Amino acid sequence: MPRNALYALIVVVLAVSAAVVSFVEGNWLGVIWILLAGVASNIAWFLLRKEKLAERARQ
Repeated sequence: MPRNALYALIVVVLAVSAAVVSFVEGNWLGVIWILLAGVASNIAWFLLRKEKLAERARQ
C-alpha cells in the first residue's frame, strides 16, 4: 500500500470520528468533517487504484 494512501485513510478515520463527536455535541460543523472524509477517501481510492494499475503494467 502506498504511503500517501495510508495517510489518506488515516485522515478519513480521524475526520469521521471528529464528525461523530461534533454531531453528538450538537454542532453542525460536523458536515465539514464529513466533506473532508469524502475527499480523503477519494484520494485514497485514487492512489490505491493507481498503484494497482502500475503493478499490472510492470507484469
